[in-house]
Amino acid sequence: MRRPPKFGADRYRSESGPADEPDEKSLQKLAEITAVRLLARREHGVEELRRKLQGKGYPDGVIDFVITKLATRRLVSDERFTSSFVHHHAQRGQGPVRIRAELRQQGIAGEAIESALENTEADWAAQARAVRRRKFGDDLPRSPLERAKQARFLQYRGFSSDQIRAALKSDVSLADMDAGLDPDPDP
Repeated sequence: MRRPPKFGADRYRSESGPADEPDEKSLQKLAEITAVRLLARREHGVEELRRKLQGKGYPDGVIDFVITKLATRRLVSDERFTSSFVHHHAQRGQGPVRIRAELRQQGIAGEAIESALENTEADWAAQARAVRRRKFGDDLPRSPLERAKQARFLQYRGFSSDQIRAALKSDVSLADMDAGLDPDPDP
């Protein structure tokens, strides 16, 4: 025997037919409760919230009404979601290329993505160096194969070619500075 879902429009669907169908007002209320519960766990973008509500069986008209209502009350915001997403993924060691691609998949507009990436305090080149160090250690790659492997890893993590180049060559000067040596002493 199949249990009805705990939340969502599907819990009202039964084999007995339309007599059990809820009216539009109760569907809107139920969808709003579901959306607020999702938003209580973490920030969601408008499109992501729309997909989740569609997955729970709510009609598009109800979803549009609920999202408009939540946006008016500032409970759902693409700007806040984008900022949170950029901060979280930068802390996880992902670069701007990957973050940008993932936000596009979430349905976020290009200008909102660029604004969030510009407003973040991340130093992407320093972050690429730190990610490389965590994965491969303090020593720079000694062979072209090692260098290519590390570059591919950083590219996968979402760093640009300039950031990768900086991470693969500037570690020497940082290591010297950490040791108190001047890498380029004046004669």
